[in-house]
Amino acid sequence: MLQASAQWNWYACPTNKCLMLDLGDEMEFCTPFKLRLLTDDVLENPHFSLRDADFYQQVSSYLASFEIWNQAQICQIAINATAAKFYLKPVLAKSWFFKSYTGSVPSTEAIVLLQSKMVEGQFLIVDHTEQASLCLNLEKNYQLDENLSLQQFEVIRVLNDRIYPLNIRNSVKKRA
Repeated sequence: MLQASAQWNWYACPTNKCLMLDLGDEMEFCTPFKLRLLTDDVLENPHFSLRDADFYQQVSSYLASFEIWNQAQICQIAINATAAKFYLKPVLAKSWFFKSYTGSVPSTEAIVLLQSKMVEGQFLIVDHTEQASLCLNLEKNYQLDENLSLQQFEVIRVLNDRIYPLNIRNSVKKRA
């Protein structure tokens, strides 16, 4: 697995107009997050901080425990989750796209199911408050409605009453 390094640095890519991560040794990682969606923090202090490295490692270890994704996929999900958690501007909840969860079993995993009127799909909870969660899309393309969709690794904030738990050990499918 790719271990976080003090040599890693975030930077704004003028060509792609998105957040990139320089991994050293001429390796770069392009996130799906456009520059206009980012806080100034990432541009003012571009180092992959200890906080970033800790979260990256937590996500990587969590995903690796399921033995579903390969190391490259885990790295990709963990870097995108780290960028989303710490460097995206606040996002308003867009819960109207999703069906409410009326069950009595709360979600205890970070990988959850969201159901739009069109499809259901798996998401990784990146940030959680008492009212809402920031969710990273693990599907190749997730259709919100007839006109809008989320590409893989894009995020959406939803009220927690829209989050369906998964029996993760048995139900999660290889999606990334």
